[in-house]
Amino acid sequence: MDESGFWLTRLCFQRGLGLIYLVAFLVAARQFAPLCGEHGLLPIRRFTERVSFFQAPSLFHLWSSDHATRAAAWTGVVLSLLVVTGATDSFGLPLSLLAWAVLWVLYLSFVNVGQTFYAFGWESILLEAGFLAIFLGPTEMAAPGLVIWLIRWLLFRVMFGAGLIKLRGDPCWRNLTCLRYHYETQPIPNPLSWYLHRLPNPVHSAGVLFTHFVELVVPFGYFAPAPVCWIAGAFTILFQGVLIISGNLSWLNYVTIILAVGCFDDVALATVLPLAVPDVVPAPAWHQGTVRAVTIMTAAMSYLPIRNMLSSDQAMNASYNPFHLVGTYGAFGGITRRRFEVILEGTHDEDITDDTRWLAYEFKAKPGNPSRRPRVIAPYHLRLDWLMWFAAMSGHRHHPWFVPLVVRLLQGDRATLKLLAHNPFPERPPRYVRAELYLYRFTTRQQRQETGRWWWRVRVGSYLAPVSLASPAASRLLGVHGWRH
Repeated sequence: MDESGFWLTRLCFQRGLGLIYLVAFLVAARQFAPLCGEHGLLPIRRFTERVSFFQAPSLFHLWSSDHATRAAAWTGVVLSLLVVTGATDSFGLPLSLLAWAVLWVLYLSFVNVGQTFYAFGWESILLEAGFLAIFLGPTEMAAPGLVIWLIRWLLFRVMFGAGLIKLRGDPCWRNLTCLRYHYETQPIPNPLSWYLHRLPNPVHSAGVLFTHFVELVVPFGYFAPAPVCWIAGAFTILFQGVLIISGNLSWLNYVTIILAVGCFDDVALATVLPLAVPDVVPAPAWHQGTVRAVTIMTAAMSYLPIRNMLSSDQAMNASYNPFHLVGTYGAFGGITRRRFEVILEGTHDEDITDDTRWLAYEFKAKPGNPSRRPRVIAPYHLRLDWLMWFAAMSGHRHHPWFVPLVVRLLQGDRATLKLLAHNPFPERPPRYVRAELYLYRFTTRQQRQETGRWWWRVRVGSYLAPVSLASPAASRLLGVHGWRH
């Protein structure tokens, strides 16, 4: 690669990735303490007592207080803003390296102790992309072509891995019917999901074919000469744009678009970005040597991801090291056919009878009230809403955060309640909390016209029987989990 031809590429990649970091650290600043803080649903300290620093490197092995995690999150926010505005480029290569390295270390610290709340594939994608960004250098220096190749290799693993997991996974991807269910059963639908779900079946089948083409054929074009690599990048961006308007998948689609920028050089980007490319200086010898070492390391570490992609037992998302480097990726290898939702309810009644009046808690984005319009939240990530989607697929005992969540509602914990959209008990906490399981479906066009509702739902059964802090059975249950604060 001609290293003088990627100045705009680097500029777009770094600024875009800085924006993703900004969103990620804002999420941590607002949600990490109630989820994993000192009194969170899955406290850091309990995790670090059983997992060593070498198993999960994190600054929070040393400082795990809420003050420390908030300070780290807001430091990440400020630093992200500095890289987005280009302020870190003003002082040369050392400061650029340091800024991106600190961002990577800070976010790695959150991911490695975030447990199930941070067990998403896009966390590793962000960390791997953030690691590569360390070595791109400031705007005054020529962009290292080898790093551009590594960005394309990461993009290839993200896209081709997703394609393979679909081909090997749910048969609906092979018989072209997955999109008949996906828009309705995805974790957090948006308003357009209702309309897309109502498209004719032939359109859904064509959408699956397009998915296979973009994920299984197009990725090989990333490594081809221009203009083939430009076309491959454009197809990827178009595909991710379609996914963005069809649902809320956190920043997965956004970070993939940023990776796809690596498919373009300055000649291509200059047609849409009227920026003058300045004269740049070559990277110093020590930096060129570091980039070569990172490239060799990535090549060596690629053995396991390649073996995974070639395996009939392909894992969907996996990190092979505690630094989340050179992992394997995939998405939606299986599609659920029916949507279930766990609805948390509470009551002030002292005795539970058939006439007990239950009031429902409302989450910020996950379906609850059938009349509420679905929200657009991506690239922001509502971690508890996502975990509630997983909880609906299995019993609460499989999710160690669920009982602590119920306890926090019984206690009226303010930090936890801030994770929700509506608390039906603003004056005092409920005496009892229960969880009901419902089957949800998008309303038909006629039902929507007649009722104005987005969802039709029917109760399936009890997910968690009513519990109270005062009941002996609940006390034993809560005592096992150590949540009697």
